[in-house]
Amino acid sequence: MDFSKVLRDCYRKKESLERAIAALEQLIDLEAHPKRRGRHSMGVEERQQVAERMKKYWASRRKEKDCAATCSK
Repeated sequence: MDFSKVLRDCYRKKESLERAIAALEQLIDLEAHPKRRGRHSMGVEERQQVAERMKKYWASRRKEKDCAATCSK
């Protein structure tokens, strides 16, 4: 009996089983944690609205900072 041949055959079967197990685990993981739909991208108009809102926000922050620096002296 050629033990090296039997051993090679066993290793081949082992690799095949490991691939099958990995594929099954991947399927189980996909079922347990479905993919998220992804991030919604903003359109041009919505982006402009956000930009205007942020400009007002940062202007008010600068005004508060300037007032705090000058009003406390």
